[in-house]
Amino acid sequence: MAVDRRSFLLAAGLTGAATALAACTGAPPPTPTSTPTPAAAAPSSSSVPSGPPDWAALRARLSGQLLLPDQEGFTYQGFNPVWNQRTPAAVARCASADDVRACVEAARRRVPIAAHGGGHSYAGYSSPEDGLQVDLRELAAVEVLPGDRVRVGAGAQLGEVARVLAASGRCLPTGTCPTVGVAGLTLGGGIGVLARKYGLTCDHLVSATAVTADGRVVTASAEQEPDLFWALRGGGGGNFAIVTELVFGTVPAPQVTVFSLQYNAGVADVLGAWQGWIAQAPNELWSNVVVRGAAEPTCRVGGCFVGTPGELTSLLAALPAPASRFVQPQSYPEATQYFAGTGIQHESFVASSRIVQKPISDPARAVALMNGQSSESYLIFDGLGGAVSDVAPAATAFPHRTALACAQVYFKTPPTDATATAQAMGQVRDGLGELVGDSGYVNYIDPQLPRWAEAYYGDNLARLRDVARRYDPDGVFAFTQSVPR
Repeated sequence: MAVDRRSFLLAAGLTGAATALAACTGAPPPTPTSTPTPAAAAPSSSSVPSGPPDWAALRARLSGQLLLPDQEGFTYQGFNPVWNQRTPAAVARCASADDVRACVEAARRRVPIAAHGGGHSYAGYSSPEDGLQVDLRELAAVEVLPGDRVRVGAGAQLGEVARVLAASGRCLPTGTCPTVGVAGLTLGGGIGVLARKYGLTCDHLVSATAVTADGRVVTASAEQEPDLFWALRGGGGGNFAIVTELVFGTVPAPQVTVFSLQYNAGVADVLGAWQGWIAQAPNELWSNVVVRGAAEPTCRVGGCFVGTPGELTSLLAALPAPASRFVQPQSYPEATQYFAGTGIQHESFVASSRIVQKPISDPARAVALMNGQSSESYLIFDGLGGAVSDVAPAATAFPHRTALACAQVYFKTPPTDATATAQAMGQVRDGLGELVGDSGYVNYIDPQLPRWAEAYYGDNLARLRDVARRYDPDGVFAFTQSVPR
């Protein structure tokens, strides 16, 4: 029987981050390294455009396509059908950064505008209702550069990036879902199965080309537009500018050993043991725990180890004895296929996250949250630490550097039942928050999360607001959960 990728990962206990969470403790944000440009004054009422964009004029400017709802080929849907009712007024299939600039100039202060890359926004924000969707999927080239770098179009998906780099013996540490867009993953941070060894995806970003709210095409790096570069590494997709291209540093593709341990009882003991185990594990080991809802929840511990099966076996001995065990050495390209499973195009779900800053003192209370939940509901603890914590919380916009784990609450649901399922999911999210605190991971963005800005950005929120005011003073890219100005 065919198994879809996400079900495979959840059942195997091997879901990475696809691009979630307790308050961040860290130093205050540093003083910006460049002198801010004075924010533009609010436009007078006479200068604010009225009426929708001139779609015909925009179409004439594009080298790509502009599609309206009554035209053949008009598609806008993302990965999650729960949000399919959110329909844009137009879709621009951009073929260049100049196309993106034309879109920004046409839509500015007239209609909402949002970029669509992989389409995996957990809240469907890449489809702006009655707005302009900037479809970046034609900007998907992946070019291996001299040395250890790779140039990636903002529409490229993780599977294609991994495939191209594998031919050169390199890899970019990312999440595991092959259809997730590399841009969205990076902009929110980017947790994956190599994170403890090599850090987050955003830690490998060298530069990004982006179109700002005033229609400029800029390159953001440590030397150019450094405040924007800081914000693009963890500040969340959809904010500040539309990224069209990214350059990353890569690492040699390692030999790894993948593993999965099944537990049908004693789940609280497993979670308790795992917390202490992953906190002391070498950076070469990444692991997670997937607790599955049921009258009596079960769990699996899975992961990826940069090393041999023998070395891994000695590490696994510290965990409770499982009901079944799978351990296999693989090349990194083989491992990416293993984690990807068979792949699916769409899945209906509601989800949220919490950050686990330190071990949960009573893991039985966390497991009890899944008592009686659907067998299609999951509480997933992805290990952090290692190289993730080698970067200071204020060095990038991703604030959760000192955390033990990112916890994702993931409930599958038919779209027609999404409201009721979201209530059940929210009870688990809030119950977990009582145990670990109220922070979250922006790549698992949740429209119902209380105090979401503080949850996602912690002590970095003030600096992110400054960046938003500087680069988008009029809220051209504003949406329901964009960085507040």
